[in-house]
Amino acid sequence: MEKSLFKKFVLPLELERIVETKEIILAESREDLSDLALGRIQGHTYEVSYDTPGLGKVVEATVVRCKNGVSVNYTDPYLRRRDPDCMVIADSNPTDKPKFTDKYGTDFSDLRTATFEWLEQQEELILVPFMAGGDDTGYPSLLVAPANAGFFAAALADLQGFIPRSKIPHDFKPRAVIYLAPPFRHTHFGGKQVVVHNRLNKMHEMFAYNLYPGPSAKKGIYAVLLDIGEEEGWTCLHASAVKITTPYENEFTIMHEGASGGGKSEMTGAIQREPDGRLLLGTNLKSKEKYYLDIKDSSELQPVTDDMALALPSFQNGKKLVIKDAEYGWFLRINHIDQYGTDPDIERATIHPQEPLVFLSIDGKPDATCLIWEHTLDSPGKPCTNPRVILPRRFVRNTVDVPVEIDIRSFGIRTPPSTRENPNYGIIGIFHILPPALAWLWRLVAPRGHANPSIMSTEGMSSEGVGSYWPFATGRRVDQANLLLEQVLNTPLTRYILIPNQHIGAYEVGFMGQWIAREYLSRRGNVSFKKEPLVPSRTPLLGYALESLKIDGQVIPKHFLQVELQKDNGTEGYDAGAAILTDFFKRELQKYLVPDLHPLGRKIIETCLNDGALSDYVDLIQYPLESKIIEATIT
Repeated sequence: MEKSLFKKFVLPLELERIVETKEIILAESREDLSDLALGRIQGHTYEVSYDTPGLGKVVEATVVRCKNGVSVNYTDPYLRRRDPDCMVIADSNPTDKPKFTDKYGTDFSDLRTATFEWLEQQEELILVPFMAGGDDTGYPSLLVAPANAGFFAAALADLQGFIPRSKIPHDFKPRAVIYLAPPFRHTHFGGKQVVVHNRLNKMHEMFAYNLYPGPSAKKGIYAVLLDIGEEEGWTCLHASAVKITTPYENEFTIMHEGASGGGKSEMTGAIQREPDGRLLLGTNLKSKEKYYLDIKDSSELQPVTDDMALALPSFQNGKKLVIKDAEYGWFLRINHIDQYGTDPDIERATIHPQEPLVFLSIDGKPDATCLIWEHTLDSPGKPCTNPRVILPRRFVRNTVDVPVEIDIRSFGIRTPPSTRENPNYGIIGIFHILPPALAWLWRLVAPRGHANPSIMSTEGMSSEGVGSYWPFATGRRVDQANLLLEQVLNTPLTRYILIPNQHIGAYEVGFMGQWIAREYLSRRGNVSFKKEPLVPSRTPLLGYALESLKIDGQVIPKHFLQVELQKDNGTEGYDAGAAILTDFFKRELQKYLVPDLHPLGRKIIETCLNDGALSDYVDLIQYPLESKIIEATIT
């Protein structure tokens, strides 16, 4: 690195010693990063490999130059999705996450030293300076990677942005540093993905021992923001958000939270229609009966966030929640796009991008157009469930780049089929209204849900944890739970709903429920819910169900609103599924009953544990700005 550039950085001593003596690559443009992804070769295929003690040469990934970007494929299918158990904590700060010493029986200091030594042995290193959380509101951060991992550097730059070589400011002092060292997953971790977080004083070190960007370049930076937010009293929400303009020119903004696979990307996307233009509301899994809707005019969509919503205190107005995107680009999962015409907007943006893109687990061919419906096979006949494309925000039409007020906070959950014969927790109607206290509980429990495509998950119901971002947080559950409760209390005019996807009782629905909810609520242009035809759900955890739903003159069958009315469920099937859901909530909420829990939070949790009624939850949070959300005549 030239002396003039080196003087611009204020680096930790260990890193300063490394870069003083190494050839350092600092990109000036995205074109430079695309060139680095191919190892700066003239050919079209590049192997990313490492000489690994005990194994020899290990090819971790291949990178193919396509007409519209680079296609990255991992040799090991295991690396094509995030391992939910990859995070470990190396420091002694408060945490509820696995500690390195407990998990591996040794202190991290030796491996930390070995990692620095390995980086120092590389002929060249790539440095990518960026602002975690956005150019205007973010925190100085840095990636340090071996030169042959150029595709990883390009992926991080598209996800988080980067500062060009000529624009690095003086006294650039990183608040966080990612150290990328892929071979250590083999030499120290049995081939597993591992990301070690080491929280020092005003410095968050992250050691990424694998090349899949999900746990580090994506969720690792999320962890950095959550860590800083804990210190400063705010949080970064796991949510997409979209501003909607209806055919009647109503404007309305929904933020959709939930675990991976909960429908965040789908909330900002166009409704998927049948070839004849109709909407397939649902298909009965037993009788194969199909229900269709004919909605001619869709609303105009302006995406605000795709996955990470920054809720800084400086944005807030004491009425509605105000958020802004925390990312520069979106890590779009495209497993649902399996043929041409499924999602024309994304297809158009990726087939003819303004600049080359980074594709992961897509079967790209040299010097051909990489097509996002041609997913790499994990095994013969079995496509990868987690193909991705990184799409910079500025390549997406109509994005909103300023802070926005949220009218509705929805929460998504992947639900399994549920019937009288095989009851399960798929008893949620097309959408439910939640009083604020219940909305907070759902964000503590955050069910990971049915058939999650983004991560390697176990069978049965499991929790994604507080905020549905708990897998990425480094601290304590209770601190995040308290932050979320304070946020609910301080945003009295934002409303809450619950939306299932995949199944409503015995019906397969995909993501149609949330698209219908989005169109219906935005057309109403009224989010007080005081005049909605509501009834208490049969189980209190589901808040209020709709008594009727009519959109563009078409009535949604009532058994899509209240699952107990389905002939394949009835009250017996519904109640059995409700018991599964209730038992799950009670089991998961126990871990929050610790001394530091907010007193109101304790009351809300105890209401659930004591089988409280819906009216109890309504009474627990009363906003001073207005009367109850639901009028007494409804309760």
